Amino acid sequence: MVDAHERFVASGPLRIWTERAGDPELPAVLMVLGSAAQGVSCPDALVGRLVERGVQVIRFDHRDTGRSSVVDFDAQPYTIGDMARDCLAVLDGYGLDSAHVAGASLGGMIAQWLGVHAPDRVRSLTVMSSSPMGHDPSPVWARARAGEPPDPDDLPPPAPEFLAHLAAGLPSGVESDVALFRLFNGPVRPFDEPAARAMLDLALSRATDPAAAANHHRAVWRADPGLLAPLSSITAPTSIVHGDQDPVYPLDHGEALAAAIPGAILHVVPGMGHVMTSPGLPEEVAELIRL
Repeated sequence: MVDAHERFVASGPLRIWTERAGDPELPAVLMVLGSAAQGVSCPDALVGRLVERGVQVIRFDHRDTGRSSVVDFDAQPYTIGDMARDCLAVLDGYGLDSAHVAGASLGGMIAQWLGVHAPDRVRSLTVMSSSPMGHDPSPVWARARAGEPPDPDDLPPPAPEFLAHLAAGLPSGVESDVALFRLFNGPVRPFDEPAARAMLDLALSRATDPAAAANHHRAVWRADPGLLAPLSSITAPTSIVHGDQDPVYPLDHGEALAAAIPGAILHVVPGMGHVMTSPGLPEEVAELIRL
């Protein structure tokens, strides 16, 4: 792993933990991770390969994860747009006018929000393992859980085994998380369980309040008019990176994103699921991030 340096930056009253790797004089890539994910879930191998490509890389803990501030969601509920503003605060904290933005899963929706609402801050956009922002999956998931046929106009629901895992209501903890990441990995590429377990152990050890990360799910369902803006307004050069074995957002979601964003290039990664927990996959994905 290349040398990296930690820093806290302010986002309003919140403190956001960040880490920068690479030469600070080079263009920056801001990595925006998914729901409940800490910055350390961005693989070191991906960061290292990006640095080799000639950029600095900034990863950070979302609010309510890791070492960043914990929020009383009942008293101060927030939205995906608020999480996007944390990203802008990270750029401000490093004195960056703009960055290449790469977001995964929920982070991909946050990246879309930035591409629409803060175009001057986005040099390029890479959306990984995600779905169009503003798409409400709740009725789709409800029909899937009830065993009802899908609406032909809907984007497809998650894989049945993923929905079954959620329905089982397993206790939180590293073992449950490892089982979830095995599902996330998909059935085709090998699952690097030791690496996934080490990352999850690290995340648990550095979380100020592990339960607070569940607030991200509440933020996803919270109304945010900013999510309804048309993706056709995105002007940043955009790449969509999506696995053909994604159990959360099947490939149709990535295809819909590519169709909605002018000039977007779709990279379908064979055998990839929803996470980068297969040997060699982080480096492969790093080569697809738009610079």
